[in-house]
Amino acid sequence: MTTLELTFDPYDYDFHEDPYPTYAHLRARAPVFHAQADDLWVVSRHEDVFAVLRDDASFSNRMGVSLDASAWNLDAHRVMSFLALDGHEQTRLRKLVSKGFTPRRVLELEPEVQRMAGRYFDELLAENAQHGEADWITMLAGKLPMDVISEMMGVPEADRDEVRRLADLLVHREDGVRDVPPSGMEAAIELYTYLGEMVARCRGNPDRTDLTTALTLAEIDGDRLTTSEIVAFLILMVVAGNETTTKLLGNALMHLSAHPEQMTEVFADHQDPTDLVAAWVEETLRFDTSSQMLARHVTTDVEMHGQRIPAGAKLLVLIGSANRDAAVFTDPDTFSIHRDPRELSKSLSFGTGRHFCLGANLARLEARVVLAELVRRTCGFTVHTERAQRVHSTSVRGFASLPTTFIERTGDQ
Repeated sequence: MTTLELTFDPYDYDFHEDPYPTYAHLRARAPVFHAQADDLWVVSRHEDVFAVLRDDASFSNRMGVSLDASAWNLDAHRVMSFLALDGHEQTRLRKLVSKGFTPRRVLELEPEVQRMAGRYFDELLAENAQHGEADWITMLAGKLPMDVISEMMGVPEADRDEVRRLADLLVHREDGVRDVPPSGMEAAIELYTYLGEMVARCRGNPDRTDLTTALTLAEIDGDRLTTSEIVAFLILMVVAGNETTTKLLGNALMHLSAHPEQMTEVFADHQDPTDLVAAWVEETLRFDTSSQMLARHVTTDVEMHGQRIPAGAKLLVLIGSANRDAAVFTDPDTFSIHRDPRELSKSLSFGTGRHFCLGANLARLEARVVLAELVRRTCGFTVHTERAQRVHSTSVRGFASLPTTFIERTGDQ
């Protein structure tokens, strides 16, 4: 492939299957590339992605972080919360939200995450025993993160399947459609309405202990969150906090399954799998991150690698590409649970700077609890890759279905 032959189509289903060869070519030959079909400027090297993410004066979030045309507007913060704000506005909203979404609240979730994981593993392994396999996504990875978010937010159990369905529709992209499809638009309206009604109920019952109620009570020097600000943050939680963790759990199984010698190491100490499970999670985040790309609005003419990116342009930072940059990571296209932690600390999967992901600790907690429980209850697994089904999205990378055979531990194992 030459530079002249290079095309970049983030909606293309073949690209979704394996974007990494395209990323490698961009880094080597066209670190700043103008994808003319969609009028996108694409940045792929780690040092450039890092610099863009930390400069919201030149590369603004104000139009949102989605490349979809219908989501690219000055009202993006109404559904993306502080992800679609800069400067003082972003700082104010993030500080207020952080009054409710505290590290302590996340840590206190661990026993509940453990309980949910145990219940779903019972069902998963019963299905596996009966049929010789079970779908890791539909039976566990696609359910638990939404349940955790719902428990945190105060969504009743009876409503959780529907909230999950709406979240899935928000990120799905139909083949040949270069924008949010009508089903996604309808889902956004339904979800916004549902969450608005939930916020109203919480305002009327301040004695509740859930996150939504805490957000209605959050205050800094008399400044409080409006209902629309709370709803926007809850939508961000439902989509970003749910979808990305589901994809992380699926990607973790897919890639460890392809490296049986590493799987043997991970599953060797099932009494205390903490360290290797943590390494497994972090390498998965680097190697095949759930969030592959984010959009930025260029506010002033910028020159980068001899290219002039004009003010007003839509720029994409390729996080998935940055995490495979050989200038930063040793043998970057190799999955290794023994990767140097100093390298892993440079992963951009959760962003950097003022927009570093507020839910990073929650995602890591869920992944570690679930995968440690997998190690304790099984001796290993085989992913049936030929029947795996990908999610097709410009927002997240992962699986909609992952048929897997699990080897359950017996009493002497």
